[in-house]
Amino acid sequence: LIIVSTPLAAKTKFQSVWKSPDAASVSLAGQKVAALVFDKDDSLRVAGEEALVRELNARGMQGVASYRMVPKEELQSADKARVWFEKAGVQGVVAFRVVNDQRRKTYVPSTWTNPYYTSLWGYYGYGWGAVYDPGYVRDERIISLETLIFSVSLNQLLWAAVTETTDPKSLPNFVEDLVKETAKGL
Repeated sequence: LIIVSTPLAAKTKFQSVWKSPDAASVSLAGQKVAALVFDKDDSLRVAGEEALVRELNARGMQGVASYRMVPKEELQSADKARVWFEKAGVQGVVAFRVVNDQRRKTYVPSTWTNPYYTSLWGYYGYGWGAVYDPGYVRDERIISLETLIFSVSLNQLLWAAVTETTDPKSLPNFVEDLVKETAKGL
């Protein structure tokens, strides 16, 4: 396990990344690769899978959204879904799953605001009129997302990562941005 803290976009970081020693010997270029977002929210799942398909296609793979291939009622059963993936000739799967969605309160401490703190005499005259800025509490939403890449033909995990995003403005846009950055990281 490799721990990294690489910023993706605003307030998103890779928390951990793992790569199989066998990953270099597997090429998914030109192969059919399924996009799979594990979420019961259909709009999020569809948006995420479509965004992932666009990125896979742009990188020389044949991306296919799982929701287009596997009936919704069979998607949650590994045995039933497997039949659909195999029948479609899928060689790889890129899967996303939210592993944590929480709210956190952060206290931002009070500060004195005065730009003349560099020397006593520069500060002296202004110090009497310095403004006190009281602290405040900021409410943040933190989402941790797991990304896994599997070789279907080998039935093997090739790559895994966990990312953390603070205060995403829109979950579909967040997933789309994350997909782009994850694809770059591969």
